[in-house]
Amino acid sequence: GGGGGGGGIGPFGENDQHIAMALASMAAMVVRNAQLQAEVHRLHLDTIFRLANAAEFRDSDTGAHIQRVSLYCETIARQLGMPTEWCQQLLFAAPMHDVGKLGVADAVLNKPGPLTDEERKIMMGHTTIGAAILKGSENEVLQMAERIAMSHHEKWDGSGYPSGLRALEIPIEGRITAVADVYDALTSKRVYKPSMPNEKAFSIIQAGRGIHFDPQVVDAFIASREAIEDIQEAYSGEQGLHPGHG
Repeated sequence: GGGGGGGGIGPFGENDQHIAMALASMAAMVVRNAQLQAEVHRLHLDTIFRLANAAEFRDSDTGAHIQRVSLYCETIARQLGMPTEWCQQLLFAAPMHDVGKLGVADAVLNKPGPLTDEERKIMMGHTTIGAAILKGSENEVLQMAERIAMSHHEKWDGSGYPSGLRALEIPIEGRITAVADVYDALTSKRVYKPSMPNEKAFSIIQAGRGIHFDPQVVDAFIASREAIEDIQEAYSGEQGLHPGHG
């Protein structure tokens, strides 16, 4: 027996080594792929933020706004229990919610006083312009971004624009972005208005529950208050405020 046993170990050992090496190189490949994928994701997000910033720069707004809104959206989506991959798509799609502002005239976009009815109509057009810019892509993130651009000013009670959609007719990503966008607008300092205290902004969102906003989205937002305020603090872009409207 002993000799036979010894003879049996040799080839097995060699095979074992080959298998171990194959597994090791497969593992290395998987790790490398994951790293590359993470890098691609980072590049995508960086590119998206830069493109979205082009639209924001035409408004008297800051680039930090799109970062906060995207992170608020992702936080709400996670609280709602949406799948991880969907939450990540939303993080990538939400920065483009106002890309349609690229098609709105400066005179309207940066007007210091209240808008006339005609100007308001032009301003409201940023939703359909944004959707037109993003239209026709096979990429799921851009398809989601198109839906957000089109629907983030729709209201739960049907009184929003551009389509007057109500309740569940509004895509969920649009319903989430609506809450995030309004909260950020309320709590951001602008050249023409001070920032509102968080307490008051949260109560305004709560008051809009079932009227302006999806009740479940509001509940998820309120439940995530701590995370929302952490994001707000980490991305307070006040140093980037534009000096004037024009």
